[in-house]
Order: sequence, then structure tokens, then C-alpha cells
Amino acid sequence: MNKIPDNGLSSKKITAESGAAYGGGYPLSSGVLSPIFSVLDLFWLFLAGFLSHYFVIGGSLLAHEYYSYAVILAMIIFFFLGHYARIYSFSTLLAPLTNLPNLAIVCVTTFMLLLAVAFSLKVSEEYSRIWMYSFAFASFVVILTYRLVAFIIINYLADRGICTRKVVVLGGGKQTEQLLRQLENEKPTVNKVVGIFDDRIGRVGPTVAGHSLLGNIEALIKFVRENRVDDIIVALPWNADERQLEIVSRLRELPAHVHLVSDLVGFRFPHRPSPNHFGGLPMIEVVDSPLSGFKIVVKALEDRILGSLALLLFSPLLLAVALAIKLESKGPVLFKQKRYGYNNKVFEIYKFRSMYHDGEERKRTVQASKDDPRITRVGKFIRRTSLDELPQLFNVVNGTMSLVGPRPHAVDHNEEYSELIEGYFARHKVKPGITGWAQVRGYRGETDTLEKMEARVNYDTYYVENWSLFFDLQILVMTVFVGFVNKNAY
Repeated sequence: MNKIPDNGLSSKKITAESGAAYGGGYPLSSGVLSPIFSVLDLFWLFLAGFLSHYFVIGGSLLAHEYYSYAVILAMIIFFFLGHYARIYSFSTLLAPLTNLPNLAIVCVTTFMLLLAVAFSLKVSEEYSRIWMYSFAFASFVVILTYRLVAFIIINYLADRGICTRKVVVLGGGKQTEQLLRQLENEKPTVNKVVGIFDDRIGRVGPTVAGHSLLGNIEALIKFVRENRVDDIIVALPWNADERQLEIVSRLRELPAHVHLVSDLVGFRFPHRPSPNHFGGLPMIEVVDSPLSGFKIVVKALEDRILGSLALLLFSPLLLAVALAIKLESKGPVLFKQKRYGYNNKVFEIYKFRSMYHDGEERKRTVQASKDDPRITRVGKFIRRTSLDELPQLFNVVNGTMSLVGPRPHAVDHNEEYSELIEGYFARHKVKPGITGWAQVRGYRGETDTLEKMEARVNYDTYYVENWSLFFDLQILVMTVFVGFVNKNAY
């Protein structure tokens, strides 16, 4: 695949215009808002039933079996009807008054079905009609009220950039101008454009709809590496399909959602809002970010909790290995090396020293091989059994690594293989791990051929694109049985 040429657009503005404004925050998405509002709706529905029972019937709802069943059934019906009626879509949640009829229909239908069930089971005489009407009215009022309050809070936070999504746009033509106009009319402003890029230097001016052009696609990639960016929108004519494919192929390596916005004609046709945070715009998502929304929280909790437990569990073994290394040869117990981590950020990885220490700093990393004279006797054992990797638990606890993820390569190896293997940097869309899918599938240790490295990268990319908590737990279990001892580890 041919590389997109550098057309010479300056990226010097990036340093001046980037900074704290592009970092931090808690970006909203349908994957975050929809579950939160689903749970809150059920909570307020239960509270409406509980309070209606307390004031109309008297006593606790939980003490009356039939009324408890009715509230639970209403919650179940409301949940499924609500999702069917799309009252949890991103655009609906951020326009509570506009979508008031949908909420009213869901509430009315819920209680009509509840009455139908009561009549069909011949238990309707067990319920007070006043309680049923009070429950229905209170449910609608409290759900509408809290949604309006939530909208005000989200609008307040969005205006201050606390819950906004950072967006960059590739393209500086009429499509981008139309896109920017629609994004500026959003309320709340949950999508903040932080950069416009275009590699067609001869066709666009220095600004697009008041936004400065920050550079070409090379500058865009650099920008995303150095700042937090949630979404990349490609706003280019759809007749240039080969160019679109080439661009998306390059952007696939970045830890951000990539979207293709419709050609100009797409803005003129009525369309159904998509379930994501660009609900009002005609676009499709072509690259998903592997860890976004609640997945980030799940992964972080997994690493912190399991990493801390593993550190406590293996602390006696860590001390024993450290003592063996110290007794056998001179030099530090721990070996620190620069590695590329999440989003190509360089960090220091910790390992037990397994080679003789001569105090020299080498410019090029040489992979260990069979019968390598540099390896000590203790080193040979701890490398074969993966005990040399245990100090990376400290990397997990301090947040630079995960328990499970693509293994981090040395900086010079990274630069070498990125030139040889297409899509190599896609493995950096998540944090590197102590163990990974490639390792438990047999690709651990020396990668002395390009084919082996390509296979490892393919397994890593599969892991990145299919991450789940269950997948991580599967790899951890497999590591216990097949990952610690490996004939390829020297």
C-alpha cells in the first residue's frame, strides 16, 4: 500500500493550541449513558411504587407480596419497552422535552400491560385502583423530572469541557464546514472539535469555518499520539474510495473511534439518528476503539485488584528470586528497559536481571538466543519459567501495563518491525501486558524470523479488537497451564 505523501502542511500550531484542554475529562457516549439511565429509570420506578404504597396503602411495600410483584413486573416491562422505543438512545437522552411523547407512551403502555396481566391472572381485586393510578402518575413525573435535572447537569459539565468528547476532523472542504455547523448547534455540546487536518495543501485555505488547519495526516497521527482524542472524523468525498481505504488503514492503528461522514448530499436527506454520540449526523463508524466507556473501568479494576493480589501472593517468590540473583552475580537485581506502551508512549519496564552485568549501555537490543553466553544460570531458569517477568506486577499496579495485553517490544525492535509489518502499531491501542493471546498460543520468546513476528502481531491485533473481561480471564487461566514454561524462551 502506498504511503500518503507529506504535502508540507505545517504542524507547528499543534504545540501552541494543544495542552491541558485536550486531556482529562470523562467523555460521554451511548455506551456510558444508556446503562446509567436504564438503572436510574428502574430505581425511580421502584421508588415511585414504594412511596405510592406508603402514602396510599400504608406500611412497607416489601410487606405486601402482591404489590411487590406488581412493582417488579412494571420495572421489567418498562425496561424492555424503553429499549424497544429507543428512549435510551444518546440523542433521546440529551433531548428529554423533545422526546417527551415517547416516554409518556412507554409509561402508559407499561401500566396497561400491568393491568392486563392482573386481569388475566384474576388478581386485579388485590390492588387498590388509587394506588395503581398514583404509581403510574408518580412514575412518569419522577422519571421525567430526574431526566430534566440530568440534562441540566450534563449541559453544565459539557459547557466546561468536563464530559466532552475530543474530536479531530480530517478534511477541509465543504463537508467539514457543514459538519462543523451542525456540531456547533448541538446542545449539550458533548463533541468538541480540537483540530482540523487536511493533506490537500493546494485546495484548502489556512482556516475552515473559523478553525485553523493544524497540518496533514502525519500531523494528525502525531497529534493523536500526544493528546487525548476520542473520535476521528474523515470528511472527504466518497468518490475517492481508494484514498478513503488508505486513510482508514493508517488511522486504524490509533486508539480512537474512526468515522466516515456522509458526502454533502447525505446532509440533505432525512435519516434516523444513530445510537452513538453523533446521533444527529449522517455518518458510519468504521473503526471502534477497543476500550471505551465502562470497558475502561472494568479493565482498570481488573488490573488494580488482580495485580495487587498477585503481588501479595508472589511476594515470597519475588524475594527468593531476588536473593538468588544477588548471590550468583554482581549487579542490580532488577533490569529496567525502555519499551513502547499504550498509544506509543515510552515507559520503563521492570524485569529480573537474567544476564551478567557489565555496566555498558547498548544502543541496539539483541534478543536472547539458545545457549546465549550472556545469561546466568539463575537467569536461564527464571527466563524458561517466566519468573523474570514477575516484577512487571509493579508496572501493572502503577498503571503502565496490564496483566493481559500485547507484550511490549524494545524500542529499536518496535521501530524496525513497524516498517516491515503493516498495522503493527494497532497492538498499541491497549496497554501492554505481562501475558497475552500470542504468548499462550505459542509465540513467546525469541522471534528470529519476520513470519514469527507477523504471527505474534496478528494474535495481538485479534486480542485488541475482541477484548472482553472473559477473554482476559481465559488468557490468565491458559497462562497458568501453558504460559509459564516455554521451550522458545531462552
